[in-house]
Amino acid sequence: MTKTRARVLLPNRGQMEFRASDLESLLAEGHRARLVWAYVERQDLGRFYATVRVAEGGVGRAAIAPEILLSLWLYATLDGVGSAREVSRLIEAHDAYRWLCGGVQVNHHTLSDFRKDHGEALDELLSVSIASLMGAGVVKLKQVAQDGMRVRASAGAGSFRRKEKLASCLEAARAHVARLKAELEADPALVQRAREAARRRAAQQRQERLEQALARLPEIEAIKQRQGKPAEQARVSMTDAQATVMKMGDGGFRPAYNPQLASDADSLVIVGLDVATIGTDQGQMGPMLEQVTERCGRAPEAWLVDGGYVGHEQIERASESTCVYGPVPEPKDKTVDPHQAKARDSEAVAAWRQRMGTDEAKALYKRRAATAECVNAHSRNRGLQQFRVRGLGKVKCVMLIFGVPPASQHEIDRRPC
Repeated sequence: MTKTRARVLLPNRGQMEFRASDLESLLAEGHRARLVWAYVERQDLGRFYATVRVAEGGVGRAAIAPEILLSLWLYATLDGVGSAREVSRLIEAHDAYRWLCGGVQVNHHTLSDFRKDHGEALDELLSVSIASLMGAGVVKLKQVAQDGMRVRASAGAGSFRRKEKLASCLEAARAHVARLKAELEADPALVQRAREAARRRAAQQRQERLEQALARLPEIEAIKQRQGKPAEQARVSMTDAQATVMKMGDGGFRPAYNPQLASDADSLVIVGLDVATIGTDQGQMGPMLEQVTERCGRAPEAWLVDGGYVGHEQIERASESTCVYGPVPEPKDKTVDPHQAKARDSEAVAAWRQRMGTDEAKALYKRRAATAECVNAHSRNRGLQQFRVRGLGKVKCVMLIFGVPPASQHEIDRRPC
């Protein structure tokens, strides 16, 4: 019996085809990229345009419009992409990124420089976005939950050195820079002068990082002394001086930053953010409350925090403008009622203790986890697992990109956690 051969269609990738298409036809109506672009078009980008040096009718190559770069970063953040190199690759391969560029060539250097050079403009954009959402009744500021989330830094655990090693490395780096400078000046017409200049820049950057590490060393020494440890144990990273070894969620210790997020409980919109370089949340409530009050024009009615924030001094400071809801520590003596005011308590601390003993406060406090942990989870899902940049300034710019809440982002991502 003869076996019948199956008839199938195999790919023919050598076939030439001519297709008439435009970028506009690549995305459906209501696509996320279109919503992000519509949001960016509505914003006042004067602060971003202020850095463009090429004027109409003048000389020089035209700059890439800030609208393109901002929309790329906002869309990439919603897409869970935080690397400038990865965004650059997606521009070549992904229709949504190609549509946002509209035929304009964008490389990873331009993307990276745009993000790190516009911290103040991004901060202003965050304030404007929050104001628009408050005007629309989305952000109510009835309850705001603050929480920290430790994010891995772009520094290896092996990059941390003590004072003596940092000083010797800095001395060697300075000698290396001086030697490269002398070689370049001795033969300015050297064929490899461009390569030598690049080597000198790299050596200069290493020297600057070591100087930053030594400058931060006294702060780490003071922390060690407060912990009852010898100051000689203080170590600072040679690659990212602002990164600090922190205890992570899995119990391990790694170089990290501690971003602080304050979120509106009704909308889950971030209304305040900062980045701490210490692994504890103690002392972070007062500055964040002041930032939210200044950014939003008024203080929230209730401020929800976990046990890491509830220092007496912080409660007294925050109680001047809002009502603090945070857990009261359990006393060592189990017979003592933790919600009973103590003789040494100030008026604000006593009121906080008594308030947290009521059923109403306990019910309201449940919104803290539902708000803060949900916002943290959204950030993790968008790629906030590890920073790809080094330095506190650049890390803050990354967090501002995460914090900007355009109406499109709010409409798309407002879902149960």
